[in-house]
Amino acid sequence: MKQPSETTSLAKPAIPRAAVPLLSLAAFGSGISLRVTDPMLPQLGQEFGVSLGDASLVITVFSISYGVSQLLFGPLGDRYGKYFIVACASLACALTAALCGLAPGFVSLLTARLLAGATAAAIIPLSMAWIGDVIPYQDRQPVLARFLIGQILGLAAGVLAGGVAADAQNWRLPFFLVVGIFLVVGVALLYLNGSLPEHARQLHRAQGAAISRMVNEFREIGKKPWARRILLTVFLEGAFLYGAFAFIASHVHHTFGLSLTASGSLVMLFGLGGFVFAVLSRLLVQRMGEAGLSRWGGILIVVALTGIGLAPVWWWAIIGCFIAGLGFYMLHNTLQINATQMAPERRGAAVSAFAASFFIGQSIGVGIAGALVERIGTRNIMIAGALGVLAVAISFSSKLKNKPAS
Repeated sequence: MKQPSETTSLAKPAIPRAAVPLLSLAAFGSGISLRVTDPMLPQLGQEFGVSLGDASLVITVFSISYGVSQLLFGPLGDRYGKYFIVACASLACALTAALCGLAPGFVSLLTARLLAGATAAAIIPLSMAWIGDVIPYQDRQPVLARFLIGQILGLAAGVLAGGVAADAQNWRLPFFLVVGIFLVVGVALLYLNGSLPEHARQLHRAQGAAISRMVNEFREIGKKPWARRILLTVFLEGAFLYGAFAFIASHVHHTFGLSLTASGSLVMLFGLGGFVFAVLSRLLVQRMGEAGLSRWGGILIVVALTGIGLAPVWWWAIIGCFIAGLGFYMLHNTLQINATQMAPERRGAAVSAFAASFFIGQSIGVGIAGALVERIGTRNIMIAGALGVLAVAISFSSKLKNKPAS
């Protein structure tokens, strides 16, 4: 159904064709940064003399910083232009990735990862919010799905690069790869920002003191019951799914003796599942609807994670990782499209609150899983995460049938 707030955008000047692909490339770099340390955990533990659970702090601190920083970048994007802030953040990501690669010890690595999470925080949510500003609602979900191909491929490339580097005893190298990506993308984004139509460069420009404005915007979003439902759902999704996902490579490595490169390659199939969803998104949305995508996404995830956890042979993880990726993007993309419309008048802040909830959920989920993994094992971590995601997906699917009109 056409949204009233979006109809006027059809008469506005067209945006450059490269605008969304460049955002997708920035998301690619962000995806590498996010997942590159997952297969490195055993090697980081050995090099720095820490347990597997302690090594997982490189994931936790990134996610915490990433999540909390959303609360700053959303209002900044609304005020100064979302595309411009994404460009600046990409250049900042190049600097923080270099700090990760040059870190002399574990504490300095954690500090650098904390900063990397903060600088990467602007890219995905502000890109999504910008797409929400310039693309009509009825066309938005396939565009968002295509944009997320960059992140999907980045997540897969990050896991692979991390595994290869860990096996080669050179965990620093992937971070310098990230430096190069963000330098190129950041400069290109800044250049293209100057040629964007006015409506695509600065929308909903806010006035007033920064802190009071930010507090007011998030307060207004929090007053909406549907917005609260979406934020809680994505928080729980992040906690349950990524609490298990972060340990898939380690589980396969320790259980079946596969190298970290091979284990990381298996996890890449999570990204392939997401890529298949992105390609088929328009058809799947038409056939299943939002409620069906959410429900079946949760079912696929529980089947996949449980299968990986209980697998008697390593190759079960091939199928499991692919199915997990497909299921996750069916559920998460549905949440995303609803997030872009839950507060159109302050879309940057709303989508940033969404991303903050997701990554704070991730950090808590990975933190809890890291604290428990030495006691209950990676297998039980997989199963617990799977059951949690299923409950979240079924609950959200049932609420979608009665969601308020935008």
